[in-house]
Amino acid sequence: QEQFVESGGALVQPGGSLRLSCVGSGFPFSDEIMTWHRQPPGKAREWVATLWPGGALMYTDSVRGRFTAIRDNAKNTVYLQMDSLSPEDTGVYYCQKVGSTTWGQGAQVTVSWGQGTQVTVSS
Repeated sequence: QEQFVESGGALVQPGGSLRLSCVGSGFPFSDEIMTWHRQPPGKAREWVATLWPGGALMYTDSVRGRFTAIRDNAKNTVYLQMDSLSPEDTGVYYCQKVGSTTWGQGAQVTVSWGQGTQVTVSS
């Protein structure tokens, strides 16, 4: 049974970096084309990157030059190194192999300054 387990999601400030991991099992990992996808809040899931077994890579325009997809066949793992993050990168990130209908639980990435802390100075 195919399985994908994503990890590494977090809250990060704009301009920051994050590295996601995804372990695939139940199939011959090194032979398969792997993909990264993301689902922004309130929107449909969208393709982010493709990793071919031979090492070729392809990215959607909005992340090219900022994201780097990496695969480690010895560990059955793909990674997504995300740099120069912006709030538009917020979403749940998934990995999958081409042809699969199975999805993992995803990794939540939130790019935000946070709520901040109210400071009041009063005499």
